[in-house]
Amino acid sequence: MRNYKFTAEITRDNETNQYIGIVSGLPGAHSQASTLDELYKNLQEVVQLCLEELEEDELNNLPDFVGFQQISVAL
Repeated sequence: MRNYKFTAEITRDNETNQYIGIVSGLPGAHSQASTLDELYKNLQEVVQLCLEELEEDELNNLPDFVGFQQISVAL
């Protein structure tokens, strides 16, 4: 059994008041919830389901997370 770690980008939709989580580099790995705790559990489940669908070579070639970079633009 291998252990995988992912980083999720989390935003909050002001219109629906829902948290939205996206795991980049893992197609289909996204979820939403009304609390961060619920979102964490949802993302764990969806990541597990996505990983179970991948072939061994795909699992071995998952992208490495590098980081986030903030961009500032004045208009």
